[in-house]
Amino acid sequence: MTPQIGIVSGRRKAASVAALAAALGLALAAGTGAHSAPPIARQGEAARPPQRIVSLNLCADQFLIALADRHQIAGLTHYAADPVTSAAAAQAKTYPILGQSAEEVLAIQPDLLVGMPARRSAVMAALQGRGYRALDVKRAESFAAIVRETRKVAGAVGHPERGERLIADMERQLAALPKPGRGRVAAYYQRRGYLTGTGTLVDDLMQRAGLVNLAGKLGKPALSTLSLEEMVAARPDFIIVESQSDTVADQGTAMLHHPALRDIPRIRLPQAWTVCGGPAYVAAARSLVRQVAAH
Repeated sequence: MTPQIGIVSGRRKAASVAALAAALGLALAAGTGAHSAPPIARQGEAARPPQRIVSLNLCADQFLIALADRHQIAGLTHYAADPVTSAAAAQAKTYPILGQSAEEVLAIQPDLLVGMPARRSAVMAALQGRGYRALDVKRAESFAAIVRETRKVAGAVGHPERGERLIADMERQLAALPKPGRGRVAAYYQRRGYLTGTGTLVDDLMQRAGLVNLAGKLGKPALSTLSLEEMVAARPDFIIVESQSDTVADQGTAMLHHPALRDIPRIRLPQAWTVCGGPAYVAAARSLVRQVAAH
């Protein structure tokens, strides 16, 4: 199925651009507006796979590495090579990594910008009216959504068959996983007492392992807070934490090491596997199932 690709247009106020830049960590370079670029999308070009793809988002980085040819990728975000947040950090280090300037994108003259959603990013706001094609990659909070976005990106970069192979491989590996949770309760507990609720990627992973999300039992939203006292009273069968929290870095992570939680079995997953719904989903599911089965 061919994804819909939009043409960048419209105007945004300078204050809105600055706010978006701060939120995404993309500081716009001064003087960007002085550059002009001819429209990239010309007659007949849509049928040709893009050759200068630029990613605007960490999740888009990982989809592109998995689905596009190496020579097609002209730039990934500076988050792509960070092993704490990127599941594809090892591969990303060998790709072009962009900084935080929209001018870098202008210099590349990309024929496809991929983001989440691309047209609302600060860089896209700076490139308004220049005719760059943009692909919106929506946040995937379930495996079904990962399949949908995989097909969308694979089609946009000209490799739909590659996307189908990736999907088939993921489905094969997931189908072989047991459900050792047997209805036991787990809480995905983060620094400062944040609790991940239902309708999220983590909740989808819990269900795949046969676990029940404590947040759902308590009627909590997708993201909420739960005090240590409330956690102890709820007494889940497991606490799932980010692997990086094994090291106490501040009061937020120290909370996770409180003696009151010591007797609750702990499962550890790298943050990079759950930040984005993408190819790393399988690794997260396999690790979760293995650790639950060990108990």
